[in-house]
Amino acid sequence: MVLSDYVNTFGQDLLRRYGERVHKLTINAGFTCPNRDGTLGKGGCTFCNNISFSPNRPSSIALQLANGRSVIAKRTKAKRFIVYFQAYTNTYADIKYLATLYEEALAEPDVIGLSIGTRPDCVSDEVLDLLESYKKRGYEIWLELGLQSTFDETLERVHRGHGFAEYQQAVYATKQRGIPLCTHLIIGLPGEERWHCLKSLERVLELGVEGLKLHALHVVKHTILAKQWRQGEYQPLELSTYVSIAADMIERTPPEVVFHRVTATASKDILLAPTWCHKKWAVLNAITTELCHRKNQQGGA
Repeated sequence: MVLSDYVNTFGQDLLRRYGERVHKLTINAGFTCPNRDGTLGKGGCTFCNNISFSPNRPSSIALQLANGRSVIAKRTKAKRFIVYFQAYTNTYADIKYLATLYEEALAEPDVIGLSIGTRPDCVSDEVLDLLESYKKRGYEIWLELGLQSTFDETLERVHRGHGFAEYQQAVYATKQRGIPLCTHLIIGLPGEERWHCLKSLERVLELGVEGLKLHALHVVKHTILAKQWRQGEYQPLELSTYVSIAADMIERTPPEVVFHRVTATASKDILLAPTWCHKKWAVLNAITTELCHRKNQQGGA
């Protein structure tokens, strides 16, 4: 009994399409965010860890990829990779600079594509044209949009700096170019209940996405959310509640949509709550067990 028996996971999707294991290698290219640099605000979202922010690239892309390969080699020995530009807003720079970074990653002989994490309000036509050009050259290209919620009141509550309308516009522009889109949704945001999560999922699916990521909201050190948690203004989800909501969302997702992730982790040195968030495999196993007990799977609702 494994998660991929019940969920269309990204790893299994890549295995089917490429005939071998393909892994994501996550890098930090030193980007910032308009919600941090003063353009829209300072300090970022209420759940954003300021201490982890670095305005400079920690090391070269080549070195980060080499380090990532060494880790993967000990696990699955995959020989082909997708480079995931993850930290902060990875389209928030001059287009020539973006092209330099993206092409530095694509120049690696074992890299077959890119996954670009960004915000809905930072997806320009220039960026999409650039990503489309890579797709036309045969690369695996994904745009990952951190939406988190479709409710504007929630997005305002967490100081997100954009609304659902910006996401809708980004989706339309991305789909026009045929670029696969993965949307991030957070379960457990302040003021939200189960029905908010299900409605956000419904709205995202109506617009059309090829991929989804589900995350539990972490309370980490040096954030506004950490202060709210200490003051009793925010109560994190119990593991059982997160698992139940995630299973509900999985059941309601068409089987052709790929889940890039159904949980997320935070390192013990910065995680405050909920403590179960650093136990990735325990959460994955709990979701698998829940779907098994329900005798259901993705798309079964």
